Order: sequence, then structure tokens, then C-alpha cells
Amino acid sequence: MENTASIEDFHRIDIRAGIVQRAEAFPEARVPAIKLWIDFGAEIGLRQSSAQVTVHYAPETLVGQQVIAVVNFAPRRIAGFRSEVLVLGMPDAEGAVVLLRPDTPVPAGARMF
Repeated sequence: MENTASIEDFHRIDIRAGIVQRAEAFPEARVPAIKLWIDFGAEIGLRQSSAQVTVHYAPETLVGQQVIAVVNFAPRRIAGFRSEVLVLGMPDAEGAVVLLRPDTPVPAGARMF
């Protein structure tokens, strides 16, 4: 494989579980998205993200749900909104994003290893 990553590369990416505390439609975004405020526990706290997940999710269905996110990428501005973490998902058969989530609840801030 040309793009082989080392285990050290993998360990530099901080992937954590968080609990969605608040979610709002994000009509200002160029691509349909939802604004999320996610609690990653005492160590990291509340962070916000813009997630392009509107095909399978409505804001009200995400509150209280666990999500998986990269928490150590540099923040980005999306239509004036500071997106601090990258919520992870995979495309379904039509290309719409399906969120990655633990199948059993884990503590907010739990780190993937």
C-alpha cells in the first residue's frame, strides 16, 4: 500500500466518544449540515462541530446520543461557525453519512485505542 500509516501515526490522532448536548439546523452552511455541541467529559469539555449528517439525522434526534470524533485537529470556520472537532461517519450505499457510534454506552471522553 502506498499510503501505509505507522502505529505512531495512528496514536497521534485523538479519537474520543462524546455525548451530543445540543444540536441545531445549520442553514448557512454551503452543504446541508447540523451544528453540534458535544460533551467530551472533564478532560476535554464541551466542543462544537458542523456535521453533514442531515439525510439520516434531525437535530432533535441527536441530543443525548453518543458520537465518535477526532478532537485534536485544528478548528475550522464553516459559514462563520467554529467547528472544533471532526465527527466521524461512513457513507451508506447512496453516499449519505452514517455516524460512527459505540454499540454500548461508554463514558464521555473515552479514548479509542
